[in-house]
Amino acid sequence: MIQKLAKTLNKVGINGFLLGLFAAIFLAWLFPYAGSNESPVPWKPIINVGIGLVFFFYGVKLNPVELRAGLSNWRLHVLIQVSTFLLFPLLVMLLSSSMTWIDKDFKIGITYLSVLPSTVSASVVMVSIAGGNIPGAIFNASISSLLGVVITPIWIGILADSADIQMDYLPTLGELSVKVLLPVVLGFLSHKWLLPKISKHISHLKYVDQTVIMIIVFTTFAQSFAQEVFAPYAVSVLLEVGATMLTLFFLVWLIIELVCRVLGFSCKDRVTALFCGSKKSLVQGVVIGKVIFPDPALFGLVLLPVMLYHIQQLIAGSIIASSMARKRELVAKN
Repeated sequence: MIQKLAKTLNKVGINGFLLGLFAAIFLAWLFPYAGSNESPVPWKPIINVGIGLVFFFYGVKLNPVELRAGLSNWRLHVLIQVSTFLLFPLLVMLLSSSMTWIDKDFKIGITYLSVLPSTVSASVVMVSIAGGNIPGAIFNASISSLLGVVITPIWIGILADSADIQMDYLPTLGELSVKVLLPVVLGFLSHKWLLPKISKHISHLKYVDQTVIMIIVFTTFAQSFAQEVFAPYAVSVLLEVGATMLTLFFLVWLIIELVCRVLGFSCKDRVTALFCGSKKSLVQGVVIGKVIFPDPALFGLVLLPVMLYHIQQLIAGSIIASSMARKRELVAKN
């Protein structure tokens, strides 16, 4: 019974990691002191080491052969990267003034969400389920994550004044280079000799990522609860933010769909563009945001729209991918 329920929940994107995020927030609410700045646990060095490991192993998994092979399908790559780093922020900039129902504090988080790179694992998995171009998904998700280390802080630097974000660009880029880019480069250089040694355990590396993210979420929200950052906001406000995130997801999806049809993309490339171009990375959002927003209480507000978008993109994306897979099977039978 429990296994059947778990499979059903997993089909709609509600997996162990997602439940773990809810648990981390709940524990932060129950025990805010344990994850706050006053806690005796040395959370900062633990998180810094964790971030280094996450991106080191990400670099190890990057395959130079696959990256080179993926360069040929340039139209697909351009569309996905433009959707991720240009369409999203421009849409949010255009809609921001009309989103009068969203509190100013959460608008910072929505702005931050709009400039994040695409997610890797979720995009590739959903493209695979829906029958899309898997090599194209791997290439774009990987390139997007690397570009995000530079492009995300650049965008935040550009939008800082309008979004009321305080950020020193060069120190931020320097810190991200040390914490994110350097481990990726070291991992990539180690790919040839290290990957064969850990290939049997490669599927378990996701638990390193998930554990680090849950620790960051726990400490971030613990500090926010300790300072009663969320106290002024009613549940209805959070529902409004969630509804806005879902609307943004489908709006981007619709625009990408129209562009794919205009450009005459194949069915496989269209599927890849839709799933990769509409996703935003929670991993990158947490890691980069930890540097851009050093105040944990503020970061809690910023992270909320990112998490709401992440949850909904998983659920909506999983439902759509499963529907596409069923249609493909019916066509194959006929």
